[in-house]
Amino acid sequence: SKYSVNVKIYQMDVRDRAAGKTFAEELRKEKISPDLLINNAGLSSGKDPVQEADIADWEVMIDTNIQGLLHVTREIVPMMIERNTGHILHLGSIAGLQVYYGGNVYHATKFAVRALSQAMNIDLINTRLRVSMVSPGATDTEFSIVRFKGDQTKADATYDGFTPLSAEDIADSIAFVANAPEHVNIQHLLVTPTAQRNVANVSKGVI
Repeated sequence: SKYSVNVKIYQMDVRDRAAGKTFAEELRKEKISPDLLINNAGLSSGKDPVQEADIADWEVMIDTNIQGLLHVTREIVPMMIERNTGHILHLGSIAGLQVYYGGNVYHATKFAVRALSQAMNIDLINTRLRVSMVSPGATDTEFSIVRFKGDQTKADATYDGFTPLSAEDIADSIAFVANAPEHVNIQHLLVTPTAQRNVANVSKGVI
């Protein structure tokens, strides 16, 4: 109401290819062609080494972080191409650039998101569409609660001794990328807390 904007909410599981198709059909029926697609759905499950991991954890990460992104993108991007305008923005991770112990398959999925972002920019070279990726470092959201399967104590310990990013910090970064002039494509933005200098090195007690 503050901005006089009509909001339509759709709920679906991005892992369900049919649901993505139905979502796109609904948009077409209502003559809605997205200007901006933010592929934000993603998670990490478990921190076990490969030789001990629960394969179900792998499947949910791969199906959500890669397949889910592809399902939705495949349905929405053709609408953007028809209008020859649009912006696809993927939520990556610092874990898509560097690895740490226990990250294995989660890293693989986020490295894949980075590769897809680069490849899609090439696929869309003869259009006005842009493809960007924002890669957060340590961010205090429900991410760690999901990773530790509801263990709040372990989740809280992830951010002990320093000030992590907040969801609002990442939203601000996304807004910055999305609002760049049309001739500017910020292909990749890495955002970390000041206390974090790479994926594994965080200074505790400084800020």
